[in-house]
Amino acid sequence: MEAIGNTIKNLRKEKGLSQAELASQLGMSRSTISSIENNTIAEIGIRKVEAILNLLGHTLAAVPMRRRPTLDDLKVSNLHDQ
Repeated sequence: MEAIGNTIKNLRKEKGLSQAELASQLGMSRSTISSIENNTIAEIGIRKVEAILNLLGHTLAAVPMRRRPTLDDLKVSNLHDQ
């Protein structure tokens, strides 16, 4: 969850918005935005995250997690020869 808070903070700053301005546009409190950005909020709904990202011109997406390579993957890539 920390990554999403950092992402929101960076996007907000890129748009030149203060936490209060962003919160006002979303109908949220400034303290909620601050808690999200600083990863101190106990729970955050997916709809809030989506609303924030949409306002900042981004979208929420699910992507596959990277998996660690297996021994067979490493053998095929010949990492030991590099």
